[in-house]
This record gives sequence, structure tokens and C-alpha cells, in this order.
Amino acid sequence: MIFYRPVYEHKGSTLSADSGYIYEDEVKRQFFEAFGNVVITQPSGTVIYSDYLHYDAAAQNARLTNNVRMVDGMSTLTTNYLTYKMRSKVGTYTGGGRIISQGDTITSKNAHYFENTKDAYFRNKVVVRTPNVKIYTDTMRYNSAARMTYFFGPTNIKDNTGEKNLYTERGHYNTGTGVADFNKNNLYTEGTKFLKGDSLHYEREIGIGKAYRNVVFVDTLDKFYAYGGFGLYRQSDESITMTEQPLIITLVKNDSTDNSAKIDSTENTPEAKSRRERRREQRELEKQENPNLTADTDSIAATEAEITPSELKEEAKMDSVYLTADTLFSKVILLKEYNALDLKLDRSGGELIVEDDVDYGDNDDSDLDEDSIDLDTDSAALTLNLDSGETVIDNLEKIDILQETIPDSIPKNIPKKPTIQTKKPLNNKKDEPLSIEATIKADSLTRQNAVIPTGSEADSLLNNALKIAQTQDTTIKNISTGDSTTINAASDTARTRIVKAYYNVRLFKSDLQAVADSVYYGMADSMFRFMGRPMIWAQGSQISADTIFMQILNQQLDNALLKENAMMVNAVLDTVKFNQLKGRKITAFFANNNIDRLYVDGNAENLIFTENAKLGIITEMFHDRGARIKIKMEGKKIIDYVSIRKVDQKVYPFKLVTQENEILPGFIWRPQDRPTSKEDLLNRKREIPKTGEATDPSPTTEQGTENKPIKTDLIEAEQEDISDE
Repeated sequence: MIFYRPVYEHKGSTLSADSGYIYEDEVKRQFFEAFGNVVITQPSGTVIYSDYLHYDAAAQNARLTNNVRMVDGMSTLTTNYLTYKMRSKVGTYTGGGRIISQGDTITSKNAHYFENTKDAYFRNKVVVRTPNVKIYTDTMRYNSAARMTYFFGPTNIKDNTGEKNLYTERGHYNTGTGVADFNKNNLYTEGTKFLKGDSLHYEREIGIGKAYRNVVFVDTLDKFYAYGGFGLYRQSDESITMTEQPLIITLVKNDSTDNSAKIDSTENTPEAKSRRERRREQRELEKQENPNLTADTDSIAATEAEITPSELKEEAKMDSVYLTADTLFSKVILLKEYNALDLKLDRSGGELIVEDDVDYGDNDDSDLDEDSIDLDTDSAALTLNLDSGETVIDNLEKIDILQETIPDSIPKNIPKKPTIQTKKPLNNKKDEPLSIEATIKADSLTRQNAVIPTGSEADSLLNNALKIAQTQDTTIKNISTGDSTTINAASDTARTRIVKAYYNVRLFKSDLQAVADSVYYGMADSMFRFMGRPMIWAQGSQISADTIFMQILNQQLDNALLKENAMMVNAVLDTVKFNQLKGRKITAFFANNNIDRLYVDGNAENLIFTENAKLGIITEMFHDRGARIKIKMEGKKIIDYVSIRKVDQKVYPFKLVTQENEILPGFIWRPQDRPTSKEDLLNRKREIPKTGEATDPSPTTEQGTENKPIKTDLIEAEQEDISDE
């Protein structure tokens, strides 16, 4: 018999409808069939609405179809077909449906809802829409009480602009607070920026992302990428802080003829010696010992720079520059806020500021103001090898720039997002069936159009980003060139990237290595600033100063400035004698990555040892002092040497060279600090001199033996033989 507006009570739950009837099967199991405006009210407060109900009283299972709506506190489930176990309070749909909870809307093909724990498990084309993000995955758990989503497969979390995306294959995300923790194949993208790590922590409200272990950061716009053990990204200033063996890699053109880093700066190859032998054999045989301590043409000609590669190797088109430190920091700033450094360098040398020169304390009766000598390029002693290829090192800006604090912690007081209060739907809503039908169709279309990740997208995205970052952009103009396109770019919206390296900075390139306490680099003018006991090694020469500036123009080394206590040192043959060039500052200009001209200013001194390449011995020492020394080079050979406001020029036979006069004040030799490879760069820091250690000790061999004349008897015997002739 059919009853109209029946009300059926069972186990504390009330079932009602427009019409319905109760019947029993052959084993006396009771069933309730209901039609139209079906309402199930449970003691817990959960209410279920539908157009049709089939209820099994013995099993306490309800099967509801057409415009099904289950309301459980702040959550509402809608579908067209729902099975609900009233005993365990678990609802299931398999034909598509959605759950709305506190502003979150989740739709999927299949789902299980657990009323007791407020957990819902979704499968097959899961799409989550919140006021802030959209989530796409294939398997997910959602807790409506905590608004927490849990992922078990490839998942994308996109913001509403589509610019930011979080990818993971395992982790959880709170749709209310925006806090995420991922631990499998994780990748964060924001426009042209990518952040990857074995673990990823993200906080939407304060805009930070933390990556742990095997961290990679890439910005394809700036062609910038870095590695490390920990990375902190901030959306506010688009900054990245990397620690735990951080590493920045830059690809540059390599015009150097020698791509191998010389591990021992005193090393000279047999091929190099034979070259010197061919070039100087005749001169050395004709040379006579000169007892007078005055400079002659032959001794001054010894200032030519030598090139000692074993063979000219085929030039590599690209080279990698590796930079590491305790902490690497980089961010994007407005171009108008960047103070491009103008060192006012002049390729002609500029004005000589003589009033800054310090009195050497010598009495010099020379009345020559300038002594210019054309060098015989067949004689060489001082190696000024600075041709370093395309090094990404540059100059120093204001020191206070590096005092800017890098936040190393996350603010503890995170602003809480206000809870969205959702009113409980009314039991009788005339337009609800039409609304449910429309939303089910809309959800079906949404799932059909949704792009659910399959698991290969993250690796593909990162690999493509790295390829782009490793491709040199030849259209980028340097701001210091004054190009019109650059000037137009310097608008209110133009931006540029800066890089700061803090503590124990090390740099490695195949033909150039460097160490310093800190480095500042601006992409706008391609200027590196090396600060804090900086030291550079470039194909046999050790370069040091209080501050070193180096600038790259058009992807080639253009100029370098060694400021205060500038010194260039290189070893002679396999001895512990050193050619030395010293001044208050040294300015170098480059052409095709080779030194074009060199200016030593402020108490300039040049001390070099002349070699007998045939015998492999040192014959004499040349010492030049003046206000300025100018060196012009061509093809890595000195073609002009000028000493301005000369103090003196002296030549010492080797037997008169002593430990007191063989080194210049401030001399330092630290080959042990030089990075020898990428692995050495990451695993070894330079030694810190002990307190009270002298900064200009007498040269010693790498084994620590005292500096003693090398092959003295042989040199004296040779000089006696020449005298006899």
C-alpha cells in the first residue's frame, strides 16, 4: 500500500517523502521505497535529500538517486546517485559528484565520505576550487574540518591567475591557511622561476617557499640558475637564498687557448721551456755579466709577458663558471633602484695623481720624468697572464650594500585567514533540484576539460627551464654601453637581478679561479665586486688587492680594477722566486679576453727575474720603481713598457739577490687557497691565516722549506764562464 507523506523512523533516524511504501521480502527483511522530496534526518544532525530512496532496514543501507544532497555541518555533498551506510555513516558516489565545504568545492568521478571523521576520499579526475587556488589530481583525501587536502599522485595546485603552480606526487595542502608540505618529486613555478627540492614547504599568506635537499632554482628570464642543500624563495622581492653547498653556474664564451686550470702555479711544461729556449738561446749565449746596478735594454726587455701553454688547443665555444659560498642570495630589483658603478676607467690611463705617491725613502738624482722603452719581444720574464676567457666576476659597489640583512627565519605570527561561515541549507528549497542538476552537468564538463598531471610534467618543465637558462641571450644589452635600447628599458617597470655571495666565496673556471669573503654582482652592468681578502688566479698569475672589480661587456671580459694594495705574482720556473707587480691600484683593459693594456699606479713597483731557458736557471733580477708603470700588450706579448716619474731601475746579478730584496712589501703567496676543480670548490674552503701571521712572509716551497737560492753554484759558474769569454 502506498502512503502519502509517510514518515518512517528507524534506529533513531527519520525518513520522509511525498509518497512511499514499506514491504518485506520472503525472509521478512523490511524495505522502504520513497518518492519525491525525500528527507533523511539522522541523530547526528546530518540531513540527506533526494528524489528517490530505497532503504534496506536490516543493513541500514540507503540508496538515493536524482538530485541527492547530503548536508553534514559545514559540508554539502551533491550527486545524482548516492549509497549511504547509516550504520557506519559512509556515503559513496561513483557517477560524479561534488562536496562544498567552507568555500572549497571538490568534484570527482568517484568519492567516499566518512561522516564520523569528516574525511572524503576522491578518485578519478579530481578538481578542487577554492577562493585562492585550483587543484588538479587523480587521487586525494580531504578533511572538511581542517580543510586539509592530501595527495597520493601527480598533483597541480594553481593560483587563480595561472602564474603560480605547486606540483607534487605526495604531500598535503591546507586550503584555508595555504600551507603546503610536499615530499616527492616537488616543483614550484612562478612565471619564469622554478624551485625544486626533495622536500618543499610553502606558505601562501606570507609568500615563501622552502626547499630541502637537492635544491634547484632557475629563472629563465635572467638566465640564472643555482643549486644547494637548502633554498628559501620569497615572492615579495622574488629573492632566493641558498645555503648548504650552494652553487651558481654560468655559461660564458671561452676564447682562452688553455682550458686546463694549472693546479700548481709554479709548474712549467717542457713545451713551454723549449719555446723560451728557441726564443732566447742566441741572446743568452751572447750575454755578458754587467756588474753595474743600472738598467739596460736587455734587462728591461725581460718584462715581456710569456705564454706557457703546452699546445694551442682547439678553442671551446662555451665554458662554465662555478660560484659557491656559505650563503648565496639573489633577487630582482627595479632597474632605477640599481646604482650602476662608474669606476671612471680610461683606456689611455687617465691623469696621474702624483700627490698620493709615498716617498720610498731613497735618494734618486735621476732627472728623467718619463722613461719609455720599446721592448724586444724575444725576451720575457714577467708573466702577466690574465686572459681568463669569459669570467663572470665583476666589481664592487658600496660596502654597505652587503650589510643588507637576509632574513633567515620565517615570521612566527602568520596572519590567519578569516573563516568563511556557510549557512546551513534549508530543508525545502524549490529550485534545489534544478540547481543540483545544473551543477552536476557543469562539474562533468569541468572534469572533462581538466588537465590532470600524469607524472612527467615536472621533470620536463625543469629540464626545459635549465636548457633555456643555459642558452646565452645575445639580444641582452649591457646598461653601461649606453645603447638606446637599454636606455629605453630603464623605465619605471624595468627590472634587473643582483647576486650576493657571503663568506668563503670560491669561484672556479677552467682558466680562472678566485676566493674572497664576499661578492656582489649586478646583471645591469655585469660588474663583480670581490671584497674581503680577494685573490684571483689566472693562468699562472696570482692577483690580490683589498677590493677587486671586474666587468663583463658583450659576454667578454672588458676591464678589471685592483684597488688598494694591488699585487700580481707568478712563480719563475720551478723555483721559489716570484715575478711581482705592485701598486696602490692596478687597472687592466682587455681585448678578446686578453690583456690589452695595464696601468700600475701609486708607488708602482715591478720586480722580475731573468731566466736562461737553455740552462733552466735564473741569471739576474730587475727592479723598477715609479709613480706609474704602463704596459701595452698585443697578442699576449708586451710591445711597450713605460715608467713615469721613475724613482730607479736596477739590475741585480743573481748572486746579489737576497731574501731582503727578492720580494716586495706586502708580498703574499697562497697557492693552497686556489680551487682546483668543481669538487674541490664545494668541499674545501680556503685556510684562514692564524692571528699574528705575517702577511708578507718569505716565500716558501709548497713543502714549507725556507727560500734558498736555487742552482746557485750553476748560476755563478755560468757567469764566470761568460766573464772569461
